[in-house]
Amino acid sequence: MHHGVAHVEVARWSVRFRDPLVLLVSGGHTMVIAHSGRSYGVFGETIDMAVGNALDYFARNVGLPNPGVPHLEECAEKGSKYVPLPYTVKGQDVSFSGLVEEALRLVRKGTPLPDVCLSLVETAYSMLGEIVERGMALTGKKELLLAGGVARSRRLRAIMEWIAKEFNAKLGIVPPEYAGDNGGMIALTGLLATKTESQ
Repeated sequence: MHHGVAHVEVARWSVRFRDPLVLLVSGGHTMVIAHSGRSYGVFGETIDMAVGNALDYFARNVGLPNPGVPHLEECAEKGSKYVPLPYTVKGQDVSFSGLVEEALRLVRKGTPLPDVCLSLVETAYSMLGEIVERGMALTGKKELLLAGGVARSRRLRAIMEWIAKEFNAKLGIVPPEYAGDNGGMIALTGLLATKTESQ
């Protein structure tokens, strides 16, 4: 059983979506996927760090509490200036390692932490927004689903709301209680797999 698929299935079940394009964002996964035949096809993914891992890594290194992402975003809300950071989208794939290392370099250089947090969050989520837009244009889906632990992010939700409106699609967001790793997502995916095998 694939851990990432379990995140997607519990999100899809919780919002009652039938055939969405999915942005799966967590500590271990960053990918844009959709059903292709009887399985999921990948329409874009990270080529190094998952976005949740990247943001948590930065947060730990600058002394923000754990879990890192909500505290990083809280810090970002106090920022007043966007500082240019590496924006790496290669086709349908993204890369976060250079972004995080440059953000840490700016902090060491004395750039105010709130400004770096603001710039990091906006750059990382804009990259995700770009590959989601391309996925929506490519697949023509009318449902967009946000799954995984980073789906709790208010800022990422707002970006996905804007994209869904742009493509006249419905947006579904996994409920907070099912966003992180949980037993329910494993049980549900096992049940769906059993039903599929019996057909």
